[in-house]
Amino acid sequence: MGKRVKEHAFSIEMKSERSVRKMAFFDQENDHVFFEGYLGELRNVSMIEGVLLEVEGINGVLRLDITQREMERCLAQKKEGEQGGGQR
Repeated sequence: MGKRVKEHAFSIEMKSERSVRKMAFFDQENDHVFFEGYLGELRNVSMIEGVLLEVEGINGVLRLDITQREMERCLAQKKEGEQGGGQR
């Protein structure tokens, strides 16, 4: 598998800073970054060429580098776990 498949790049494009609720770079101790905002009412959710999930809201767009096959595999695993009735 290539680096692209393992890392799953993403981008978030916001139309206005008013739609960004919080963006924080936490201390160097835990090296966490946090971004929170409002995509707003959904306009469209689509797969671009089978390799990019795009979620478009009125306030911005979230893009995630993931294939349709990977999504289906992960969703199927989750569904199988839910059918068992127990916790994982």
